[in-house]
Amino acid sequence: MTLIRLLKIVAAVARNRLDNLIDTERSPFWLRCLLALLPWRYFIRNDAPRGERIRLSLEALGPIFIKFGQILSTRRDLLPDDISDELSRLQDDVPPFPAEEAITIIESSL
Repeated sequence: MTLIRLLKIVAAVARNRLDNLIDTERSPFWLRCLLALLPWRYFIRNDAPRGERIRLSLEALGPIFIKFGQILSTRRDLLPDDISDELSRLQDDVPPFPAEEAITIIESSL
C-alpha cells in the first residue's frame, strides 16, 4: 500500500515538474547527478507558474496534502507571494472529495 502511495507522489511530482524548483547550482553533486537521471526531465514539459504546479500536485495527491497546502497558505511569512497566493486557492477552489470513497476508507479501517 505504501509503495502505491509513493508511486502516486512521484507521478504527481513528475507530472507537474516540481523537480525544477530545486536550485541545482547550490545542490550537492550527488543530488545534481540524481536529478539528471530522472527520466521525466527529458519527456515532460510543464511551463505553468511554480505556485500553480505546487497547487495542482497537492490537489492530485488528496485531502491530506490539500490540508497541508491550506496550512502553508496561511503562513505568508514562510513562502514567496506567488506560491502563497496560489495555495490560498486551496481554501475555496478545491474539487470535492467523493463521499463514496471516504465511506470506503472509513469502513476498511474499522
